Amino acid sequence: MAVKHVLLAKFKEEVSPEAVDDLIIDYANLVSVIPSMRAFHWGRDVSIENLHQGFTHVFESTFEGVEGIAEYIAHPAHVEFANRFLPALEKVIVIDYAPTAVN
Repeated sequence: MAVKHVLLAKFKEEVSPEAVDDLIIDYANLVSVIPSMRAFHWGRDVSIENLHQGFTHVFESTFEGVEGIAEYIAHPAHVEFANRFLPALEKVIVIDYAPTAVN
């Protein structure tokens, strides 16, 4: 069963656009280092509804199951990345969910 790991982020004002770009590249590179991480997508908020509550970026990773997320969280490459990524954020929300089809 696939599980999605969704992170909503707002970067701190003092973090330069170049630093944000570098962090995004490093985040995307985790998919080639961590076996349980099957896919990675990201994007900036483009909503016209103005309901983003300050969050500007969305990061979505796909794993084979909850165990895969646990492996990802404990993986040394993720730990090293998180120690650089999280301090750059003003706000963050993380949600893991199993996609469910409507019948």
